[in-house]
Amino acid sequence: MASPSNLRPLKIPRSAPGPKDQTVDALAAAPKMERQIQTRPTGVYWSTFDVRRIEHAARDRSRYRFRSHLPDLIWNAAALEGNAFTLPEVKTLLESVTVGGKRLHDEQQILALSAAYRRLDEMVGDETFSLSKEVSDELHALVAVDEAIEARHFRGEGTVQGGGAVSLATDGSVPGTEHGERGALLTGHFDRLVDYLQDVDDPRRRALIYFASATRRQFYFDGNKWTARLMMTGELMSHGYDIVSVPYSRRLEYNNALDVLFEHDDATGLLRFLGTCTIRDR
Repeated sequence: MASPSNLRPLKIPRSAPGPKDQTVDALAAAPKMERQIQTRPTGVYWSTFDVRRIEHAARDRSRYRFRSHLPDLIWNAAALEGNAFTLPEVKTLLESVTVGGKRLHDEQQILALSAAYRRLDEMVGDETFSLSKEVSDELHALVAVDEAIEARHFRGEGTVQGGGAVSLATDGSVPGTEHGERGALLTGHFDRLVDYLQDVDDPRRRALIYFASATRRQFYFDGNKWTARLMMTGELMSHGYDIVSVPYSRRLEYNNALDVLFEHDDATGLLRFLGTCTIRDR
């Protein structure tokens, strides 16, 4: 198996559209044989999900739309995690004007998200983005600089051990994936995920599956969804696809899908939901 440092960027031509979308409710009635168990390589499983609403244009066009929607992307990502900044306040802060009456922590979150998204845009532009641990760690160091213990490192790689438990929207919590000595178990999970994705022809499916798996694994102490979202966005933009952004207005759907993912390792609802969250739908 190739090490993360040697993994090449995934640049595979777009495949034919997938099957028609189904609602989350339809999953309960679907035959068990429809489910494709992917637990070993990805840590999650799923049934059919549709990515056809994530449209293809060109990489430069995708980057242009990304940059034009950047304040909205940052605001939604922050608001979903409880940040109190409004969209106009995010736009003001991104113009290097401070916003009075806001917590310093909330301001730092917005600035960290901005730094990470801008670095991602640079990576896509100079073709250095890839689904690799090096890229993920670099983006995590930016986006979670004030959030995570030992930013840039998987859990267990540094001096701090444990972590990974996830609080559910419906109360309760789910234990995180064991990290192993020096983070070896998590590194192995990451390698197997990326190896599996090498054989997924459609970049849209690769991007969404990566997000679901990385979110479930909880590779880092904190900032996992933000980092996984950045990686998903980079994979889509690198291949000229519209980006996926979860709107704050749909947080209940999002949180419900995440709870199913964490409680049952079932990514179906999340993957189907993400396939409807393109910026063209705004």
